[in-house]
Amino acid sequence: MKQFSEARVIVNPIAGAGKTGRQWPDIKALLEKNGLCISYDLTEAPGHATDLAIKAAEMGYELIISVGGDGTTNEIVNGLYQAGSTNNTILGIVPTGTGRDYARTVGIPRHWRDACTCLTNPRKCVVDLGLVEYTNSGQAMKRVFVNFAGLGFDAEIVKATTQRFKSLGGIPSYLMGLLTTVLSYRNQELSLTMDGQTEDRKSCVVLLCNGKYGGGGMFAAPQANLGDGLLDMVMIDELSKPELLWSLPRIYKGTHLSHPKVTARQVTDIEIRPKQHIALQADGELLGEAPAHFSVVPSALNIAVQCSDQTVSCPR
Repeated sequence: MKQFSEARVIVNPIAGAGKTGRQWPDIKALLEKNGLCISYDLTEAPGHATDLAIKAAEMGYELIISVGGDGTTNEIVNGLYQAGSTNNTILGIVPTGTGRDYARTVGIPRHWRDACTCLTNPRKCVVDLGLVEYTNSGQAMKRVFVNFAGLGFDAEIVKATTQRFKSLGGIPSYLMGLLTTVLSYRNQELSLTMDGQTEDRKSCVVLLCNGKYGGGGMFAAPQANLGDGLLDMVMIDELSKPELLWSLPRIYKGTHLSHPKVTARQVTDIEIRPKQHIALQADGELLGEAPAHFSVVPSALNIAVQCSDQTVSCPR
């Protein structure tokens, strides 16, 4: 891929519990030292990165760089998708958030210094996106996601973390969200229609994964492939609270797929209808609630992943 000399950078200064804002001057200096002529915007509120990405696409930038967490990347990609520019724009990622799950999945260095260095002479990786249709305050909504989406226990953790414990920052907020969710969560009765086949299940969590990692290091979908035109569905059926606590470490190790109450399959289209309200998250951001419809947008996004003097292929 060609070497870029100019890029638009979208920075979320509060990502990583505010560390991104403190690191940004050093990140900017390194990008410029490595030969990039950059202009940049700082996000000011949730959803702002989407608007900034639309503007950058309309201005004709070929390389747009996300500096922040997975949520920042999600917002930028949604902006590119809305602008119709996912196929003719390259997305660079400098991961500075807490989890950095998508960077880990796609093969981007997880330290910002190494990620910056690779952006001056990158290779392009073409990956799929997930598309989710859902409701928020009774309104029909649609968003793409880069890494994974989930509903049930997983989304309730995100809800507790962002609404009750966000001020704690990083790992402490996630642990508090996890603890309170374990104590209060109830398994949900769901109707699932997967590639035309319908079944009813009582489940703890359903994950739709494009990437392998999510939720701050969970090895949720070990067989997931970013470019195979499929979503890896991981469903954990009804668990008691002791079973849930006992099983959580297995998800981080990737050994949960052998558990008798875990179902894993690949799908291209799935609709999930719960009997009660159930929260929905995508890329670690609380979106709304089910019913929800998930599908794949194949070969939809170009990502700068490695230096071009290295022989690499997109992660499989």
